[in-house]
Amino acid sequence: MPSDTVTKRATPPSPSRTTASASGMASWWVVALGWLFPGMGYFVNRKWVRGALVLVSVAGMFGLGLALKGQIYGFNTGDVLDILGWVGDICAGALYFLTRALGAGAGNPFTVMGDYGTKFLIAAGLLNLLAAADARDVYLGKKK
Repeated sequence: MPSDTVTKRATPPSPSRTTASASGMASWWVVALGWLFPGMGYFVNRKWVRGALVLVSVAGMFGLGLALKGQIYGFNTGDVLDILGWVGDICAGALYFLTRALGAGAGNPFTVMGDYGTKFLIAAGLLNLLAAADARDVYLGKKK
């Protein structure tokens, strides 16, 4: 009587599932580069179109926010909403630091357009952070 057992082949571990600390540490460099320079995380992964789209989207939203006289938040522990606005702004990376260094982004929070501009600045930072995290997943092979 023939055996009905199925032989299992040992599959080599895929490079996307390696748990080596070297690839784990390198993945955080991708996040740091992607956060500091919008789109750079994808450029490191040789995803040129995604990187260009992120760069244009984040820089465009940030520029539009500044053109609408949006306010760049500074670090302030006095109000929770100011802290959240600062976190959203700083997620834009080098765009935030450059704007603060040039003294721009004082904004006009008393007009409707200034309020929309502030929201654009925060949204640009959050989009940049989301793209940096996604670039890490691409680097680790979890996404294509």
